[in-house]
Amino acid sequence: MAAYAAAFAVSALVAGVPLSRVTAVAWTLGAFAVYSIGRGWRLLGRALVDWLPFTAVMVCYDLTRGVADELGRTVHVDWPVAADRRMFGGTVPTVWLQGHFHTPGVVHWYDVAASVTYLSYFFVVPLIMAVMWIRSRALWRRFTANVIALSFTALVTYVIFPEAPPWYASARGILSPVVRLAGLVWGELGLRTAGDLIEEGQATANSVAAMPSLHFGYAMLVAVFFHRRVSRRVRPLLLAYPPAMAVSLVYTGEHYVIDVLAGAVYVLAVTGAVTAATGLIARLPARSAPRSPALGPADAARDLDHGR
Repeated sequence: MAAYAAAFAVSALVAGVPLSRVTAVAWTLGAFAVYSIGRGWRLLGRALVDWLPFTAVMVCYDLTRGVADELGRTVHVDWPVAADRRMFGGTVPTVWLQGHFHTPGVVHWYDVAASVTYLSYFFVVPLIMAVMWIRSRALWRRFTANVIALSFTALVTYVIFPEAPPWYASARGILSPVVRLAGLVWGELGLRTAGDLIEEGQATANSVAAMPSLHFGYAMLVAVFFHRRVSRRVRPLLLAYPPAMAVSLVYTGEHYVIDVLAGAVYVLAVTGAVTAATGLIARLPARSAPRSPALGPADAARDLDHGR
């Protein structure tokens, strides 16, 4: 495992940190392969089968990048701007936050914090899934069912209702100037490689998949699923994750507040549906064991002769 971690570090330095979901899953499965040494290769086969649905959903997410245009769906650019303005008295929170806190050419501590929080979307859920798969496959199944259900419902929405984020609207003159801060922060710090990696990951993602915010959805799902499964000392940190993600997404120009609220609604609906489905499956009658053939009088007499 130490050698594998070293290989990953070298790869990250040479080719960059894998922000592609498929590449991240491939590295995860590679770690399972190393973990399987001495434990039987059936463990690796089980990992491949278990992780296949999650990987398929992530591939579908990447493929939605061009689907909206191919289907001729109208990209909604004005609607989220109007929605946020109605909620906040004519002000778009992204514009207000950047106007009050962003200083061109200067990187504040909260700029770095917002960018790191934004980046956690790419790693937190796969990392949790990997640890849970090793420790408790039963809990892993429940969490993965929620992740897949949330991702799939979001994917369907992205195709039916493609919506542009704030930076997209700003680039087209529909919104006041908005800077896409998540990658810009690292470039201004002189860490060009990190900034280029973020921009590369953003370039391969669906640029009109803002409604709902899956970044916030994953953060809220982690908090909702684990808040009763962690110690009280860890719980405040866990519950702070979704608000931190929400503020980071709005501040960095990646999402509107309406997108974050939609992400919360999706999480509540999905977790409720998965819980209900799990309970329904648990109440289904178990398959009964095959009945023994009925004994006739002659069979009973023979059993008595043999002392049965």
